[in-house]
Amino acid sequence: MSVPVPFLDLSRHVSVLKDSIKEKLSAVVDSGIFVLGPEIVQLEKQLAEYCGVSYAIACSSGSEALLMALMALDLQPGDEVIVPSFTFFATASAVVRLGGRPVFADICPDSLNMDPEDAARKVTSRTKAIIPVHLFGRSAEMERLEQIAKAHDLALIEDAAQAIGAEAAWHGEMKRVGAMGSIGCFSFYPTKNLGTMGDGGALTTNDPEIAKKLELIRGHGMAPRYFHKIVGINGRLDAFQGVVLNEKFPHLDEWTKDRQEIAKRYFELFAGRRELEGRLQLPKPEGEERCVWNQFCVCVSDAADGHLRDRLMAFLAEKKIGTMIYYPFGLHEQECFQYLDYAPEELPVTYRVSRSILALPIFPGLTLEEQEAVVEGICAFFREN
Repeated sequence: MSVPVPFLDLSRHVSVLKDSIKEKLSAVVDSGIFVLGPEIVQLEKQLAEYCGVSYAIACSSGSEALLMALMALDLQPGDEVIVPSFTFFATASAVVRLGGRPVFADICPDSLNMDPEDAARKVTSRTKAIIPVHLFGRSAEMERLEQIAKAHDLALIEDAAQAIGAEAAWHGEMKRVGAMGSIGCFSFYPTKNLGTMGDGGALTTNDPEIAKKLELIRGHGMAPRYFHKIVGINGRLDAFQGVVLNEKFPHLDEWTKDRQEIAKRYFELFAGRRELEGRLQLPKPEGEERCVWNQFCVCVSDAADGHLRDRLMAFLAEKKIGTMIYYPFGLHEQECFQYLDYAPEELPVTYRVSRSILALPIFPGLTLEEQEAVVEGICAFFREN
């Protein structure tokens, strides 16, 4: 009988923190400081140190972080911003919310991150910025993207929502995501490697003027109280969420190591399985860079059957093995972006990957027995199909 495996179980790795979180939440209740305050100051200090940047500005969500980044760079209606099509919706919606035009780039078939050469082809006189996404916990090709940005005087904004702690080679040294562009944007949604118990986000930068402007934007452009220098938003983070993140932060590297070990075990368990040859593409293994494995995604070869991925997902569900699709369509195919006139197959790698990708369980506390059940379930499907 197959072992049931949840796609995600947030309770396993945070259960030991429950009492300390409750104690700190109680202290916030007693303090009466519920928005921003000392908990958020502490969080910002930890985040800046962890990412290797001068400034970190906490905010209400990763989506608002992207919006605030574009506001800080003064995006104007009609300005173009190059974004990957294969990403979460917020990367592009932030552009549209300010009247900008998202320009969709394709992805690399191995890393699934933005293809720098396709991004370079999409630059026009109206381009204002490039937003690479460090997808599934792996850094985008930031050195090449920086070359493109500098050549055209563009801002480079990192969407690091899924990749806190990821690292890549950067001018002869290893740098963490959020420290390589003009601004880095993070999400603390519960499913992220460092997740809170609600919504939360942050921005990072080494530019003091940008940091100052981001702080203004976060609080309706107000400084001092009721004196508004610019039009901002309500992007403040609650103290309760700061408590949760501060209690979790010391464990982040331990949890990241756990994810890396789980990914390594997947590669070992899948190795040599002849029934999978030519039928299942594993993610790019971790190399010199540091991948933090927010997701572990495989691609199902469906040359003979366009629904093979979905059939595999249903087969595993019958065995109570959880999986998820990230993402079923490129953003260029979404109904709300049809006015941009992209043909579905205009971005061929995005089109192919979105029809074949499947995320497997990966979270701190996932056991070897559970991983073996996942791999055996996949192998059983391909032996029958």
